[in-house]
Amino acid sequence: MTGRLILASQSPRRLALLAQVGVTPDRVEPADVDETPIKGELPRQLAERLAAAKAQAVAERFPDAVVLGADTVVACGRRVLDKPAGAAEARKTLALLSGRRHRVYGGICVAGPDGALKRRLVMTQVQFKRLSDAEIEAYITSDEWQGKAGAYGIQGRAGGFVTRINGSYSNVVGLALHETLALLASADVT
Repeated sequence: MTGRLILASQSPRRLALLAQVGVTPDRVEPADVDETPIKGELPRQLAERLAAAKAQAVAERFPDAVVLGADTVVACGRRVLDKPAGAAEARKTLALLSGRRHRVYGGICVAGPDGALKRRLVMTQVQFKRLSDAEIEAYITSDEWQGKAGAYGIQGRAGGFVTRINGSYSNVVGLALHETLALLASADVT
């Protein structure tokens, strides 16, 4: 590695995914950015914008480092499915996803010491089976939905809800690894 790598994220899943492929950031620095969608902003645009904003915010504090920013947006149609504020909201989200296909957009941005931004957007389609009320309640009770966009974590119990996936599995977990490694390699981070 030619320079320091900083992960601009609070997500333990992103850190674990990087470790899975042998990448250990020198530092983890959460970016304090407003994640509120702009009126009329599409889910894919939101993921791209937030990944770049996170990378840029942290790069300003560490101008000599390579900064990796990422954001995951779960969407059903044009509707963004945020991290639920409570069990009632998680229940509604899971009911909405039941028996339907939705998209997970992963924005990835690498900010180099030269100020250049390299970006990727990854889209994965996920199909859920039709969920019974009992399945939704059992998942709510598990608390796995907490802190997760779309109210589920595919790497846990909700993996049993998925009937089909088209695209990057690691993107749904929180970071598309293939694309991230390509961006890091282009920034001389190996």
